[in-house]
Amino acid sequence: MFKVQELREIIKLVDASSIDEFVYEHDGAKIKLKKNIEVVTEVVAAPKAQVAPVVQQPAPVAAPTPAPVVEVTAAPKAEENKAAQTNVDESLHKITSPMVGTFYQSPSPDAAPYVKVGDSVGDESIVCIVEAMKLFNEIEAEVKGQIVEVLVKDGQLVEYGQPLFLVKPE
Repeated sequence: MFKVQELREIIKLVDASSIDEFVYEHDGAKIKLKKNIEVVTEVVAAPKAQVAPVVQQPAPVAAPTPAPVVEVTAAPKAEENKAAQTNVDESLHKITSPMVGTFYQSPSPDAAPYVKVGDSVGDESIVCIVEAMKLFNEIEAEVKGQIVEVLVKDGQLVEYGQPLFLVKPE
């Protein structure tokens, strides 16, 4: 099976290249990445390990440059998050992820979260960290307001342009 770090490096290389499709097979495991088309991923695990289902998701429509995405297992929570986001009040500001990575709500596992529902934030307030390729990127609110909802869980993988927080602007 592939390590998360290896998958991230492959995604970054494919994204930076001019190719639209990449297929890699090793020891019975297969990765297939496609970009700039409707179906963006397909992952099949080795038969001797646990077999992961084929995951196919539509490409994000609003993203200016869609990045290739790899899902190792089916994630019903992601579908629930998308369903919750469709009923969002349009007056709320969405703080989105500027990159593919892992969402962390606090600077360390034993520290308090940067923000929680009901907290007021300024335009330069740090609301979370997105870790990509062992770099921890602090994400700022970029708007003054009050946190209405946290849309992702701590340690969850997030995609480029994925909403992380909803903020009621002041």
